[in-house]
Amino acid sequence: MAERTRTPGNTAVAVPKPRTARKVAKPPLYKVLLHNDHYTTMEFVVAVLQEVFHHDLVRAQRIMRHVHEHGVGVAGTYPMEIAETKASKVMSLARAAEYPLLCTVEPE
Repeated sequence: MAERTRTPGNTAVAVPKPRTARKVAKPPLYKVLLHNDHYTTMEFVVAVLQEVFHHDLVRAQRIMRHVHEHGVGVAGTYPMEIAETKASKVMSLARAAEYPLLCTVEPE
């Protein structure tokens, strides 16, 4: 909204207020985690990492190996809705293939 000021001739002049730049906050990110189990095959995990998370073969194998060796690994980091959708897709694919693969989401 403009402010009104008086000039020496006593006429009103509208002087616009400078706009403050609004910064749009980025949405918080969430990690999609794959958990190791003793039944899901390494090949299936690599396929899921490629299909759902769009990792190339080398990256998918590296993540799979990390999950296998450490018990859990990050498949990707996304805004909440995307992370939950990807986790749900992984769980759906695992159940369809009759694997107990667990995929969870947690804040970054």
